[in-house]
Amino acid sequence: MKIVRFSTRDGGDAQYGVLEGTTVYQAEGDLFAGLMKGSEVGSLDDVTLHAPVEPGKVIAIGLNYVDHVTELDKDRQLPTTPVVFMKPQSAIVGPNEEIEIAHPDHDTHYEAEIVVVIGKKAKDVSEGEALDYVLGYTAGNDVSDRVEQYADGQWVRGKGYDTYLPLGPAIETELDVSNVKVQSRLNGETRQSESTKSLIFSIPFLISFLSGVMTLNPGDIIMTGTPHGVGPMQEGDVIEIDVEGVGVLRNPVKNRVRA
Repeated sequence: MKIVRFSTRDGGDAQYGVLEGTTVYQAEGDLFAGLMKGSEVGSLDDVTLHAPVEPGKVIAIGLNYVDHVTELDKDRQLPTTPVVFMKPQSAIVGPNEEIEIAHPDHDTHYEAEIVVVIGKKAKDVSEGEALDYVLGYTAGNDVSDRVEQYADGQWVRGKGYDTYLPLGPAIETELDVSNVKVQSRLNGETRQSESTKSLIFSIPFLISFLSGVMTLNPGDIIMTGTPHGVGPMQEGDVIEIDVEGVGVLRNPVKNRVRA
């Protein structure tokens, strides 16, 4: 099932729906207890899609594909445990919303990622049971200001600006994440393309590892890392994150206007 969060063109609060092809249906039930397809709402052209989940926590993993570890720092060693950081909920935007570059004179990069959406409370879960705690998967863009990331020595500021976490377009609840292609396209040109089979730390391992550090609650998300091929964006660009089986997350880029 593909779950979307949408509002109709005439306004109103965001609500959950079920997407089949290009048709959106009303969702009945509870996101975490189970949704069913209800009456037809219309086509994707008739609605505005929002980020498909409002997470309590945004947990992110850095340096989780071998080729990405050294592409920006040739001397960097492969991690022996997951590199964990957090992004604020205020960074989240949905499909087709603008990414606002906070500092246009800084090198600000796109990072394509497959994102885990937790479906039920997880604490100290085993790797073998980890996927039982997953609601589904979506696509994300871990937008990163490299100047501030490197200057700080930790990554929250450089990756935490408003709009620096596009999510969407849908949550896919039925996906074999052992071999899923993760891609980015900048202005239609493919920049990243790698399979989750190349993850240093697998998705089940990450869920188990993180649940031993902090309780994972329904709706929390885990950004699982980006493949090699990251690069800068600038005003006027369009960045697309394409996660096989999930869909394409598209966002235009502009410079932030400060008061």
